[in-house]
Amino acid sequence: MKLLLDSHVLLWLATDDPKLGPAVRTVIADGSSTVLASIASLWELTIKVGLGKLTLPTGFHRLLVENGLTILAIDVRHIERLDRLPRHHGDPFDRMLIAQAQADGLTLVSADRTIRLYDVPVLWS
Repeated sequence: MKLLLDSHVLLWLATDDPKLGPAVRTVIADGSSTVLASIASLWELTIKVGLGKLTLPTGFHRLLVENGLTILAIDVRHIERLDRLPRHHGDPFDRMLIAQAQADGLTLVSADRTIRLYDVPVLWS
């Protein structure tokens, strides 16, 4: 399975937040799935850190390496898919993650209920 982590999942992973339940932690850590972090999520978190809305206890490189995550870049296929998405979700970063998941056949790991309105597999416990 190929998993794409939502931005809040990355944050909860970095801060060891209990909102990220044991079942999801196990799937991320078990090594049988390819686990991706979108560059869009890193961009979103960087913006929020810069605005003083959150802090990260570790740098992105360490977070990625320690959790075996791979960066997913944004390419033209993702932009084209984004352009065709219905407007259920207003957050541009979440919309990009949905477009990436659809274009690349990924399962989105997210607690965001609005994402379930889209034709994309979602994993949450």
